[in-house]
Amino acid sequence: MLNINFVPDDYIQNSESRRINLMYLVLLLLVMAGLGGSFMSIKIRQRALDAKEELVNVNMAKAQQAINQFEELQAKRKVMMKTALTTVELLEPVPRSVLLASLTNNLPRGTSLLRLKLIQKQPSNRPAHSLPTANSTSKYQQAQAETAMSTAASVSPEKLLETHIDIEGIATSDRQVAAYIEQLNSSNLLSNVTLVESKEHEIKKDSAGDMKLRRFKLTAMLKEEVHLSNEDIKAIRERGIENAFY
Repeated sequence: MLNINFVPDDYIQNSESRRINLMYLVLLLLVMAGLGGSFMSIKIRQRALDAKEELVNVNMAKAQQAINQFEELQAKRKVMMKTALTTVELLEPVPRSVLLASLTNNLPRGTSLLRLKLIQKQPSNRPAHSLPTANSTSKYQQAQAETAMSTAASVSPEKLLETHIDIEGIATSDRQVAAYIEQLNSSNLLSNVTLVESKEHEIKKDSAGDMKLRRFKLTAMLKEEVHLSNEDIKAIRERGIENAFY
């Protein structure tokens, strides 16, 4: 028996074309959906990366601020250390009360102080460091000279000051003046004790007549880099008090 198809060929072709077009449309929608999903995924990742980048920038800004604060603290610390060192250098190496007590402790019997003057000034006879010449025998000597120059340049001018002391007093005889000079020369604080003047000095009294004494002037220098412990200062002051009440 013969199968007779009553459907026209145009209808069949149109149906197949619609099915193919529908399939292409579905495939296009799937591709568009995939592209849209990929785009959204990329945007989400980009936003996450932007958030991480912003967080990193904030952390870097905080770290830079901490570094700046640390550098400021270091600069302030250096300034404070320099100020402290300058203050220490400007302070008297030996308190005047201790120096006065030491001068009083060494006074012989019948000797008194009238005037005491302290002067700080630059040394006049300090040798200057010479530059290395072409006649230097070795590089070692040149290195030593450069090291000495750099050391001298790094020393603060306050450390180079010398303390000169002018002492004026009265004694009953030149022998006491000599004994006083000997005592000061043996002191741990003074050096270069020198007699400047010793002359006769009269003190008028009412009934017993005039009393003849010796008025003397001395010069001395405070020793460089004098370091006294608290026990030494206490002993000097206690001895000065004992001599004052003796």
